Amino acid sequence: MSAAMAGRAELDAARLLLARMGISPADLVGAASDRPVAPTFAEYVPVVAAAVTAGTRRAYGSYWKRVVEQWGQRRIDEPTSSEIERLAEYVKAHVVTRRNARGGRSAAEHLIAALRCLYRTFLGHPTARPLRR
Repeated sequence: MSAAMAGRAELDAARLLLARMGISPADLVGAASDRPVAPTFAEYVPVVAAAVTAGTRRAYGSYWKRVVEQWGQRRIDEPTSSEIERLAEYVKAHVVTRRNARGGRSAAEHLIAALRCLYRTFLGHPTARPLRR
């Protein structure tokens, strides 16, 4: 089967599925434009920081600061998982070296935990939608 045939078959299957769900392609386009724009990291990190406990702020604050430095003007729903991995590698490479250092592994793990906290809070936000890979 050619690539064009596979594409046509997939489109036909998608149309059939949408029809069975009672959804038109126009409904999908309209739904996307009705959703408010997601906040930027610079806008949203202070909201989350104010909502969490002092201990959580102390643990994740420096990582949230790094996220705002790197991605401050980006919308919170923009980064892909590979971009998050690159940011973790950046944090790992630019860690402050101490006597008990593990090569930045803990810093990368803490960044991921800080982002999880941020996104966990974001999932309740009206602009939340699934993240892209």
